[in-house]
Order: sequence, then C-alpha cells, then structure tokens
Amino acid sequence: MIFLSMLFVFLTACGGDEGNSTGLEGSVVIDGSGTVYPLMARLAEDYMVNKEINVSVEVSRSGTSAGFKKFLVQDGGTDFNDASRSIKEEELAEAEKLGLSVKELKVALDGITIVTNKENDWATELTHQEVIDIFLASGGKKKWSDVREGFPDEPIKTYGPNENHGTYEFFWETILEEQDLVDDINLQQDYATLVDLVSKQKNAIGFFGYGYYESNKDKLNAVKIDFGNGPVEPTLETIKEDGAYAPFTRPVFTYLKEGVAKEEPQVLDFAIYAMKNAGTAAQKTGFAPVPEKELQASVEYLEGLKSVNGEENSSNK
Repeated sequence: MIFLSMLFVFLTACGGDEGNSTGLEGSVVIDGSGTVYPLMARLAEDYMVNKEINVSVEVSRSGTSAGFKKFLVQDGGTDFNDASRSIKEEELAEAEKLGLSVKELKVALDGITIVTNKENDWATELTHQEVIDIFLASGGKKKWSDVREGFPDEPIKTYGPNENHGTYEFFWETILEEQDLVDDINLQQDYATLVDLVSKQKNAIGFFGYGYYESNKDKLNAVKIDFGNGPVEPTLETIKEDGAYAPFTRPVFTYLKEGVAKEEPQVLDFAIYAMKNAGTAAQKTGFAPVPEKELQASVEYLEGLKSVNGEENSSNK
C-alpha cells in the first residue's frame, strides 16, 4: 500500500508537469519600462509555472527609451519592449527602416502618483497647479512656504525617474507641457532608490507610477490631487481613462515584434497568454485593468497570427 501510494504521488507529479506544457520550448526576452516591470514579471512567472514549464521568459527593466534601443534591432534584440508611453514617431521610423513590423498591446492603466515622506503632514492634498509649480523650473517654489501659506519654511527636495523612463517623459510632456523641470531635481534610474530617498527625506516630494507606491505604502504618502472638483486620491478605482484621476492617468504597453512571433511560437504563445491574463495581473500589481473588450480584441488579433502561422507551416511541409 505504501509503495502504491508513493507511485501514485510520483505519477501525479509527472502528469502535472505534462499538463503544464504543450511541447513549446525556447526563450522569450523582454525589456523596457520599469513601471510595467512588476506586471510583466508577474505574467512571466505565472506563464512559466502554469502554462509552459519548458519556456524561459526573461524580464528586465532598463527603461522605456533604453528598452526600445534593444528592441529595434534587425537581427536579435528583445522580443518585447514594455513601455509607459506610446512609441515615438522616430522609433516607428527606425522600425520601418529595419523592416520590423511592431504591434502595440495596451496592457494596463497607470496613474502618476505624487509621493511624500511619511513625516510630511502638511502637503496631504495639492492642487494640479501646485504640483506643476513645485516641479517646474519657472514655478519659483523653492520652499514649502512658497507653495502655500502655512506650509513649513523648509527647502523642497524633488525626486523622479530619469530620462530613460517613459514616466519621466509622460510627466515632462503631458503634465509639465514640455517645460523645464527644476534644476536641482534628483533623477534616478532605479525606482527602489527613489522610494528609499523619499522615505528618508522629510521635505521630499517625488513622482512615479501607482504600483510602486502601492507596494511601499508603509514608507510613503500619496498626495491627493485637486483637479478642480475636490481632492482625488489615486486608487485602482480612480485611475481610469475617464475617471476622477484622469489628468494623471496613462495607458501602459508592451510592444511585440510580429516577425519574431511568426517565427518563434513560444513568443506568440506568451503574447496571447499575457493579454488573456493582463486584467487579473494588473490588479495584483497596482494597475487598473484595461476594459475587457480591448484585451479581447488584442487576443483575437494575436490568435489570428497563430492561425496564419499554422496555415503557413502546413503549406511548407
């Protein structure tokens, strides 16, 4: 009986492994946005555990712009580039020059979150304009007392992600309308470093995606923003394209090389899995989900590529 029980456990374990694989092998290489990283890393882990145990999915986070440089390579390069902004015209032009067909996949919605130190008990709410003036070179807000009467007569220490990140570009282009940031802002490559710096500086204020605040609530405050109709707290409920936090809300993406997806079945399979599960993974990693209709449209598009590949493979045999 003991032998049979052990044999049953062994066979069940083996059967489980087989159930988690359809025979796909190989690797999937992803780089890009540090903001999107937690979401894509979660999807990659789930895929390797629950879907394809023989496929290795590697996720890195060099930043949106740096990631596109690794992605836009004719032979080799990454298979996906995560991005916290849309691809730029010059990047599309480079893709066309290289003969690359690039597919944009919207994976979630994020909210730019203004964070302060836990000891900051004065700037719990700021107006949209006050946020702009604090980070704007021409805003003239050197001390907290310059922002609002009653705030401390202490110097403001500003922080944010550096130019490699789509979050920086969104903040500069959309929120500051391409005006210069304050000269002494401390810009960092690593988001964990930003969290650490703001958490240790009483007069600090910084910005990054909601997910990094969500996972560091014990170290930081999230500032409520008044866009004209009262203060709004960034939450998964308010961070929507038509939500109360909409002025600071943005879509985030992953970009796929269609040519690679047609040649490497594991790449296409992961893309389909990611879009089928993006909504659930988004909410688990601090993002608001994209409407199901949009995700389903992406899945159907990718499934169409799979069908075309199947027909091509059959005709080549």
